[in-house]
Amino acid sequence: MARYRGSVCRLCRRETQKLYLKGDRCYSDKCAVERRTYPPGQHGQSRGKLSDYGLQLREKQKVKRMFGLAEKQFKLTYVRASGMRGVTGHNLLMLLETRLDNVVYRLGFANSRTQARHWVRHGHFLVNGKKVNIPSLRLKVGDVIAVREKSREVAEMKSAMEAVARRQIPAWLETDAAAFQGTLKALPAREDLTMPMQEQLIVELYSR
Repeated sequence: MARYRGSVCRLCRRETQKLYLKGDRCYSDKCAVERRTYPPGQHGQSRGKLSDYGLQLREKQKVKRMFGLAEKQFKLTYVRASGMRGVTGHNLLMLLETRLDNVVYRLGFANSRTQARHWVRHGHFLVNGKKVNIPSLRLKVGDVIAVREKSREVAEMKSAMEAVARRQIPAWLETDAAAFQGTLKALPAREDLTMPMQEQLIVELYSR
C-alpha cells in the first residue's frame, strides 16, 4: 500500500487548515498552519480560484488525510456508505469515525490518529476483552475499548490521556480514565462532528 513519508505539516498547509496530524504540536505556536497560512510550494501564495471539481477534490483529500486513509481504502468506505440507508455523506463520516484507530484517538489514548493506528497494530488494545490489531475495525454501539494491562505504563499514552482535555471527548463516547477504557455509547450524529467537513462535496465528486 502506498504510504506518505513526507512532512505531515505540509498536508495541513496544503488544505490551509489544521488536520491535527501531529498531536500537541497542532495546539502550539509551532503549528505550520499558524506560521504560514498559504499552501506549500513555489506557487503557494499565487494559486488561483478553484473550479467546482477542484473544491470537491480538495475536500476529499482533506478528509482522507485527516483520517489517514489511502485512496483505495477511502473509496471502499464511500462505496459501503452509499449502499447504506440514509444520507450517503453522513454515513461516510459515521463509518470513518467508528474505526478503531479513530476511536482510540478520540478517547484520548493517543495524541494523533497515526499514533493510535501504530499502537493498535502493535496489540496495545482490547475490544470487548479480546486483543485486536486491526485499525480499520468498525466498532458497534456498546463495544468497550480498553488498554491492555501491560501497556498502561507507556509514558506517551499517559501524556496523551492528560492532554485530551484540549480537544475534549465526543458526546457519543464514554471514558473511564482510571480503568483505561472507553465505550461507544451511540453512533455519532452529524451535529456531533465538529470538524469543518463538507461531505456533500465528496459525494458529488464520486457521483461524477
